[in-house]
Amino acid sequence: MNQKTIFTLALGLLFGLCACNNLSPQDRLTVNDDKINDIIAQMTLEEKVEMLHSKTIMSSEGVPRLGIQDIKYADGPFGCREEVGDGFRALGWTLDSATYFPTGSALAATWSSELAYKYGQGMGSEWRTRGKDVILGPAMNIQRLPVCGRHYEYFSEDPILNAMLATEFTKGAQDMGTAVCLKHYAVNNQETNRHENDSRVSQRALREIYLKNFEIAIKEGNPWTVMSSYNVLNGEYTQQSYGLLTTVLRDEWGWDGIVMTDWGNKEGTVKSVKAGNDLMEPGAQSEMERIIAGVKSGEISQEELDRNVRNMLEYIVKTPRFKGYKFSNKPDTEAHAALVRKAGAEGMVLLKNNGVLPLKGDEKVGLWGVTSYDFIAGGTGSGNVNKKYIRNVQEGLEGNGVTVDPAPGSWYKKYIAYTEETMANNGAGGGWGKPVLPEAELSANFIKRVEANTDVAVLTIGRNAGEGGDRKDGQGDFRLTAVEVANLQNICDAYHKAGKKVIVVMNIGGVIETASWKHIPDAILLAWQPGMEGGASVADVLLGKVNPSGKLATTFPMNYLDNPSSHNFPYDYSNTATASRNAYGRTPAPRKNVDYTLYEEGIYVGYRYFTTAGVEVSYPFGYGLSYTTFAYSKPAVKATADGFTATVTVTNTGKVAGKEAVQLYVTAPAGGLDKPALELKAFAKTKELAPGESQTLTMTVDNYGLASFNEANSAWEAAAGTYKVHFAASVADIRGTVDYKLKSAKSWKVNNVLAPAEPINEIKVK
Repeated sequence: MNQKTIFTLALGLLFGLCACNNLSPQDRLTVNDDKINDIIAQMTLEEKVEMLHSKTIMSSEGVPRLGIQDIKYADGPFGCREEVGDGFRALGWTLDSATYFPTGSALAATWSSELAYKYGQGMGSEWRTRGKDVILGPAMNIQRLPVCGRHYEYFSEDPILNAMLATEFTKGAQDMGTAVCLKHYAVNNQETNRHENDSRVSQRALREIYLKNFEIAIKEGNPWTVMSSYNVLNGEYTQQSYGLLTTVLRDEWGWDGIVMTDWGNKEGTVKSVKAGNDLMEPGAQSEMERIIAGVKSGEISQEELDRNVRNMLEYIVKTPRFKGYKFSNKPDTEAHAALVRKAGAEGMVLLKNNGVLPLKGDEKVGLWGVTSYDFIAGGTGSGNVNKKYIRNVQEGLEGNGVTVDPAPGSWYKKYIAYTEETMANNGAGGGWGKPVLPEAELSANFIKRVEANTDVAVLTIGRNAGEGGDRKDGQGDFRLTAVEVANLQNICDAYHKAGKKVIVVMNIGGVIETASWKHIPDAILLAWQPGMEGGASVADVLLGKVNPSGKLATTFPMNYLDNPSSHNFPYDYSNTATASRNAYGRTPAPRKNVDYTLYEEGIYVGYRYFTTAGVEVSYPFGYGLSYTTFAYSKPAVKATADGFTATVTVTNTGKVAGKEAVQLYVTAPAGGLDKPALELKAFAKTKELAPGESQTLTMTVDNYGLASFNEANSAWEAAAGTYKVHFAASVADIRGTVDYKLKSAKSWKVNNVLAPAEPINEIKVK
């Protein structure tokens, strides 16, 4: 090559680079691999590393000279949490506020894929309008035990229900141009020592229960981002696990999005990069220095670094920000509030009704309980939202034209103000959410005076919890306090003596004990934590403006200790941090359920255990009453090329319009691997059916969905034989059963990864 040719090429390259820098971002960077490779080639080492590193606590670094914008995040998963800059500064510092959507447990109880999609649309629209690129949610860990602090965030105890709702949430949000971040990947099922706790779980339980929900949501929803969890999984931090982040997530499931750490990265930053964790949050200069040093030393290869950078770039080009969207910061708050009210009502579960509901609307109500007036929209922690208002039960009833006796309200409001002031003076309430105020004992005379002036009583029971701590099996938490029981009994005694009814509303994020007191009131409505329009949603259901169609997405046990995992969950601990040395300079022994947790229940989580072991429950998985009745007819199963299609006709046989959620459970043929008596494989919900109206529902299940994980072969296996397919109103209310015959066994080989260091001594149920 002569000097003239070299000069010409160099000049062309120089002009090309200059021209590139004058192009718009859209022209400069597309999903075209060649153009992305060209951009990567122009980036310095420092610029590449900056892209894998948080810029502020709620944004990641772009490359301005190349037109690559920063990415903006906002905590969810139930409302756009930050609006001032990029930090965790409270929205209350401004006049701004965000829509507070119903919590995960409330959305799950709708059993509605359609509503989950609309929910995601509403969230995605609000994020996009407010200039945010990523929703840090949905949170979709399994509700392994009722007292996990973040139970309200997570959907369900069942991976299939979890997965399908998360999938539709994802599609709805990303159709609006806003990415979701599925979290927390994986096995983040307790808050106690969550940064260090080692979740020790068998490969089978891991694959069938704790990864299955992520697998389905990844494959069917294609989320643009995923968040690795804080915890250790079988001896390795999840954010540093190549087996979890690359072998399973990317190689087996075929996913190609961004993995980000949860907000707090470990010092093993180099290992995180190599494992496939693209983005380190919330970022520190020391992390950048470790990555740069790792590249220079060869510990991180150029290919590994460029792989992570490419993942970031391929996400950026999808964003409305990159495409020039103008952020108005004017979301359609009225439409979103209407969605909150609708979703909140549809997720409410009618647990009991002895002829008192629906109310006629002309009754005068005696409204009792602190949370009737201080309603809980959602839980504490990162899921909390600066909301413009919370509609309480009094406001909801009165907004629907119902007369509420003023005497209890006047008393409770004074009590709330006094108690809040007292607790604040004593240093309470400094965490991520306001604590639930304790109930005060009501005098018999006060109850009697109000009863004489009212037609019906409504008593609200409240509970709250969230990020940073787990709940307890104790009074005031999982169980009612002595004061709560006394108030309930005294209210019921007074009203029942006068021939009047009492309704209990449960304003809770997670499960509480009900078996010991559910016989006392005439009706029980499980409202969950239904968002900022919660009081209106409660009133809509109580008055029959909305016929309750919610069903339990988690089992209500008779007693806490009935859960097989209850002995492998934190209890009686005083220090949640792992101490490296004790007072004698010796390393203390790891503490069970704090430093490590054994998942000895294996696959027997929730109803899988209770139905197989024949253990009585207070309310079963999938349970929920209606103001009407439904008949199931013509259950049928038709084999397909890779599974079967199930159909059933549902008819409204009652006198009012309503919806019904049909659940499809499967019993596997005997022999081979130990299996639960029943496993949810699909579900579907009717439209609102008028009295006498019918609808045929269709559900599909493929053979892979029937498979169990065989650790010996590192393979998913569907045994040949006859599968019992059950059409059910709940796991305890099967309405029809049809056989599906799988003529030959099926097998799907996967990688042998993520095994515990020592075998888990799992329980034997059968």
